[in-house]
Amino acid sequence: MEVILAKTAGFCFGVRRAVETVYQQVEKGNLPIYTYGPIIHNEQVVEALAAKGVQVVNGEEELELLHRGTIIIRSHGVGRAVQEKMEAQGLTVVDATCPFVKKIHRIVEEASAAGGTVVIVGDRNHPEVQGICGWCHTKPYVVSTLEEIDTIPRTGKQTVVSQTTFHHKKFQELVEKMTEKGYHSSVVNTICNATQERQMEAKTIAKGVEAMIVIGGRNSSNTQKLYDICKDECSHTYFVQTLVDLKTQCFPHVRSVGITAGASTPNNIIEEVHTYVRSKL
Repeated sequence: MEVILAKTAGFCFGVRRAVETVYQQVEKGNLPIYTYGPIIHNEQVVEALAAKGVQVVNGEEELELLHRGTIIIRSHGVGRAVQEKMEAQGLTVVDATCPFVKKIHRIVEEASAAGGTVVIVGDRNHPEVQGICGWCHTKPYVVSTLEEIDTIPRTGKQTVVSQTTFHHKKFQELVEKMTEKGYHSSVVNTICNATQERQMEAKTIAKGVEAMIVIGGRNSSNTQKLYDICKDECSHTYFVQTLVDLKTQCFPHVRSVGITAGASTPNNIIEEVHTYVRSKL
């Protein structure tokens, strides 16, 4: 059986940087150590860090209870007000926000400070998008469907950015629809290059295999998008978090299998799945 492993599978630059930042703080012994939300959307990584004493702070109410220690901002970033609250609590703040996300913060901050309307293409419930909203001086508009475009004011100029892990094709469709509707927009494609490459490679592999395996956390936005892309090309597409999940699947007898993984999937999990598929299926 042919097994094709995506070259882009696994940790992206921003995720690797964030995880390494936490381990560096652990090694320095800067206890107690907190992360604002899970450092990445992967249960195995979060559990491994918890075993080393790293605690997850879930939201501003829990943040208000802290008065000492080190708190790490994950790669998704946070809004200005949240970061200021961390500092006001007397915590040592270590910022592991992905540089590509930081770039979006600067874009929306400048555009909104000049009085422009900011449009964010992405999932309004995703922590990255919530953080981006938190750097806007004016009300931001978050859209993920064609229908939501009509909620955007038509007056003045819009600055359009995207969640870094958004579906590239859908972003293009939304921008094209805004143009058709007569919006005067300045569009900045802020989808991460690594995300685009990962999505394109996954699509290409899925087209040429009989079954596709997508590895990643259930709460991972970019992994879900990879699954959707692969499912469109290959009906036998499976979403698994670990090898245990794969073993419980009723996997068909096929001659070719493709494997990809989200940006928050550790290499050891990818290798376990890859090895199992080559030797057992």
